[in-house]
Amino acid sequence: MATFVLVPGAGGVSWYWHRVVPLLEEAQHEAIAVDLPGDDARAGLSVYADRVLEAIGTREVVLVAQSLGGFTAAPVCARASVRMLVFVNAMIPVPGETAGAWWANTGWEEARRAAAQRGGYSPDFDLPTYFLHDVPPEILEQGEGQDRPEADVGFGEPCRFEAWPAVPIHVVAGREDRFFPVEFQRRVAQERLQVGVDELPGGHLLALANPRGLADRLLGYVREG
Repeated sequence: MATFVLVPGAGGVSWYWHRVVPLLEEAQHEAIAVDLPGDDARAGLSVYADRVLEAIGTREVVLVAQSLGGFTAAPVCARASVRMLVFVNAMIPVPGETAGAWWANTGWEEARRAAAQRGGYSPDFDLPTYFLHDVPPEILEQGEGQDRPEADVGFGEPCRFEAWPAVPIHVVAGREDRFFPVEFQRRVAQERLQVGVDELPGGHLLALANPRGLADRLLGYVREG
């Protein structure tokens, strides 16, 4: 049995993982979705990491990080027993980087606008176009009131870690992710981790849009070791 610890992105809402958790549990694994105080202006990456570490306890875990959660995963890996790390449409930091600097450092804005031009959708950001375009309507209805804004402090604190752990690291990218286009994710994963990307159908909110595909991929990583 594996223990999956699931880290959400901006806002820190554990509900994001609610369609994936039961699928992992059906396969006889433990799945813990961590809720983070993303809207708390007094919190930041160090607080987020502490919350994840509390959830991990003494377990050896498969750590799964979505979007901004990549900046939480890095310091957690330095302090916990992690058997595997999985990024899902995630921001992959380098030591000492802030999430606020990550956008320019990676060339995200240019990549996002170029993908919009190729895809024929607006380059001007809005939630329906970039986050919600492939999430089922009934899930959107269930999610009303679940969102929390991410406080600025989450983007300003340096990501404190020295190196990635010597464990398997995987990067999962939604093929239809408009916020972090798959070509962009492929380049960043290669530059920063020297790994490839496993593509799945779905957009940025992959755990809501394609939970079965994501759960199957996570379970496959565990089976493959």
